[in-house]
Amino acid sequence: METEAQKYVWDGAIPLQIHLHDSEVTTLPPPSPALILAPRIGYLPLLSSQLKPFFSDALPPGVDTIWFDYKGLPLKWYIPTGVLFDLLCAEPERPWNLTVHFRGYPGHILIPCDGEDSVKWSYINSLKEAAYIIHGSSKNVMNMSHPDQVELWRSVMNGKLETYNRISSKLKLGIIGDEFSGKPNPSPLKGQQSVNETEATAARKASRVPVRLYLWIVDKDFDDLEEAPNFDRWDQVSYINRPVEFYTEGKYFTLLDAVKSILPEFYPGSLNTTKAESKDEPGIEPENESHPVIKLLRIQGIEPKMEIPFSWVVNNLMNPDYFLHICLYIQAPKPIGT
Repeated sequence: METEAQKYVWDGAIPLQIHLHDSEVTTLPPPSPALILAPRIGYLPLLSSQLKPFFSDALPPGVDTIWFDYKGLPLKWYIPTGVLFDLLCAEPERPWNLTVHFRGYPGHILIPCDGEDSVKWSYINSLKEAAYIIHGSSKNVMNMSHPDQVELWRSVMNGKLETYNRISSKLKLGIIGDEFSGKPNPSPLKGQQSVNETEATAARKASRVPVRLYLWIVDKDFDDLEEAPNFDRWDQVSYINRPVEFYTEGKYFTLLDAVKSILPEFYPGSLNTTKAESKDEPGIEPENESHPVIKLLRIQGIEPKMEIPFSWVVNNLMNPDYFLHICLYIQAPKPIGT
C-alpha cells in the first residue's frame, strides 16, 4: 500500500545540467549541456541512453564507459542519485552541475561498471543484503522467478511504484508495524521472567532495519548550509553499513535514538541510560561537549526532526533496495586536552 510520503520519494527528481568533459570535446563550438530530470531513486549510469545520443557527435573515437564527476570528484555509480545529491550539496544546487565522461574510466577510484547490467546486479545484491538483515536469510530474493526479478528492476528503473509494491510484497520484507514506539535492545532480565520467555518475546517483537549511513565529519562550525565545507575525496566520508535493532514495545524510539545506535563510538552508552524515561522531550538529550553536534541530517531530500518516530522514517523514506540511506554531517568534539 503506497503512502503519500512513499509517492513523494518515488516521484522525486533532481534537475541536472550535464556538461561533456573538455578533454572529450572534438567539435567547435562545443556541445551545449544536457538538461535532464534524474529520478532520486535512480542511478547515474542509467542516464546513458539519453546522454550518449546527445553528445555522440562531439566524442572522440573509442569505447564508451560512462562516468560522472562533481567538482572533480568521481561519483560512485552504485549510490542512488538522490543520495549523492543530498551528500554532496549541503546547500542544494539547482540545477545540479555534473560533468559526464565517456573515456578514461577511473578504475583506481570506482569499481567497474558495464552499464545497466552492473547497476541491476548491484541493486539485487543490496536487496539480498537487506533481506538477510531483516530476516536472517536472503532466500526470498534469491528464489524470485526471473520474470518477477525483471519486472521489479524495471519498476525501479521506470519509477512504477504500483508495480514495485505488487512484486516486492512477495518478498515479505515488511520491516516495522504501524505503531510509532519502540525501544533499543532490551534491558537485562528482571523478576521471575525466564530466559526462554524473554528470548521468545524478543524474537517476535524485534525489528532489524537495514541502514546505510554516509558520515562526513566536519572540522569547523557553520550556521548556514552555504558555508558547509566540501569534501573532494571519498576517503573523507565514512560509509557505515549497520542495522538498527529495536523493539516495538516500550520506550519511544526516535530518529536520534537510531543515529546513536549506529554511532556508539560517538554516543557511548547512550542507549543504556534512563534519561529518555524522564519528563524531557523524547529522544532529546541536553547538549554535552563530549557529543558531536549534528549539523545536517538528510534523508530523501528531507531534513526530518530528530525526535520523529524512527518507524515512520523507515516505512516512508526507505529506498527501493529496502535500505534507509542517511546523509549526516557532524561536527566532532575536540579531543580532550586541546
